[in-house]
Amino acid sequence: MRIVFMGTPDFSVPVLDALVTAGHEVVAVYSQPPRPAGRGKKERPSPVQARAEELGLTVRHPVSLKETEAQAAFAALNADVAVVVAYGLILPQAILDAPAVGCLNIHASLLPRWRGAAPIHRAIMAGDAETGVCIMQMEAGLDTGPVLLREVAAIGAEETTGALHDRLAAIGAGAIVKALASLPDLQPVPQAEDGVTYAAKIDKAEARVDWTQPAEDVDQLIRGLSPFPGAWCDVNGERIKLLASRLAEGDGAPGTVLNGFTIACGTGAVEVTMAQRAGKKAMSARDVLQGLTLGDTLS
Repeated sequence: MRIVFMGTPDFSVPVLDALVTAGHEVVAVYSQPPRPAGRGKKERPSPVQARAEELGLTVRHPVSLKETEAQAAFAALNADVAVVVAYGLILPQAILDAPAVGCLNIHASLLPRWRGAAPIHRAIMAGDAETGVCIMQMEAGLDTGPVLLREVAAIGAEETTGALHDRLAAIGAGAIVKALASLPDLQPVPQAEDGVTYAAKIDKAEARVDWTQPAEDVDQLIRGLSPFPGAWCDVNGERIKLLASRLAEGDGAPGTVLNGFTIACGTGAVEVTMAQRAGKKAMSARDVLQGLTLGDTLS
């Protein structure tokens, strides 16, 4: 098929690779414009743009798709379908209508649960037992379109957003190839009106650990915000990122250091298994504790 691919972050790259490997003709790649990054603030292309250029594909990065000129340029590609995954721009109706069979979105949740910007983070933070990937026919609403195909994935007891992100990216790549191969036979299934939840963008203000919360909630926060932005707590005036954890035995006043990096919560306890000091790389909790004294209580 003639495909326009639209994506920006690392999550989208395996999908682009899978489409090329499957033999589809990617006539253009749309991605967010390069952004200043690093100490020198030099403009850095998105992961999708970098990979597309390695593959010798045409890359476009308009700031908006609302202008008539941008919409005409998109329509002139005469695509059979557009595959959209974490692109980052709203697609006007003229864009949605341009490909012969429309625009398909790869969304990292089991719709209608966790529509919106941060479905992987929110699934872990909410303690969901499972999540997955949906191939959705796009329409004007926010992740409201009918679903063509869904793949379910269990969430591991100690899985972080980073690990689940990588796993769902691979699942999504396989799912879109499967969907495109079966497209004439797939029946769009409207999303249920019940069970709609929205995965709001992560706010850094959410990241401070509140040890008065139940251990389950603290554990889910730590894993859900890893690796970015990273849940954190204060240790002797130093902000420490907590990047991996598991539920543990023990109890005490919230914030009490029970042993090693096991901390009492409002109910139960959490063992931090990976952490990061300011200006340092992420390390196992054991390695962090070789140079850091927790004291009796964390805040």
